[in-house]
Amino acid sequence: MDLRQLEYFVRVAELGSFTRASQVLDIAQPALSRQVRLLEVELRQNLLVRNGRGVTLTDAGNLLLEHGRGILHQVARAQEELAVERGGLAGRVALGLPPSVARAYAVPLIRAFRQRLPQAQLSITEGLSVAMQEALASGRLDVAVLYNAQPTAGLDILPLMEEELVLVQQRPLGLAEDPPLPVPLRQLADLPLIIPSRPNAIRMQVESELAALGLMPRVVLEIDGVPAILELVAEGLGSAVLTRHAVASSVRPSAYSVRPIGEPSLRVRAWLVTSAQRPATRTQQAAIALLKEVLANG
Repeated sequence: MDLRQLEYFVRVAELGSFTRASQVLDIAQPALSRQVRLLEVELRQNLLVRNGRGVTLTDAGNLLLEHGRGILHQVARAQEELAVERGGLAGRVALGLPPSVARAYAVPLIRAFRQRLPQAQLSITEGLSVAMQEALASGRLDVAVLYNAQPTAGLDILPLMEEELVLVQQRPLGLAEDPPLPVPLRQLADLPLIIPSRPNAIRMQVESELAALGLMPRVVLEIDGVPAILELVAEGLGSAVLTRHAVASSVRPSAYSVRPIGEPSLRVRAWLVTSAQRPATRTQQAAIALLKEVLANG
């Protein structure tokens, strides 16, 4: 059995589409289809049922998918063991981070990764939680940090850290220091908010906490991007609720006034998420440990 063909089949089966699999694998769709068909011919079994919406698995396909994932994982583990014999862990780790976490931690993480795992490769992708969950399920990401992750079939989640949410506003002229007193939570309902669209974790947290008080946020703009939100806040078009790291790692942190939110405070939890269907390799485990270390020291 050709390992390349097996990898192609597993990716097509997981994504449910030759088109999406060809994009992820960076191979022309006709060539991908031909390789999977050769695998079916060799096994003398139909593995996939092709239709206008994509593909579905036959009983034989489901069986091979289960074994194929284990085979490919064992091959990866063998390659890593051989790399250890050569003097260090090798392989590639695809990591997904929320934009605010990426801006605050990507550079120190890359530096630490190069120092500790010089023979391995780290790929960092910024994204929103929904997109990163899909990338984990399809195998485009190995590890991701997600805000307010929910238990999902096929994914393993572990609590990673909690971050305080703060009110971010345009800094008035002449204001040298941020106001020390927290803004009451219920006051958020009176402010024009620039906030991401649902199901963003911060958006859902704000709406949930205000709903408990019988209130709703006054959303003036929905923007799915922290840099754009901060630019609009700097121009005085509204206020935002973000993490302190999002402001501190911005291009112009001095352009903003930052106040804690109280009664009660708002916090968002970040989770470490991996695929339950693809156990982490030793290189990925080392990268996860390094990520936790960098976040803890940040």
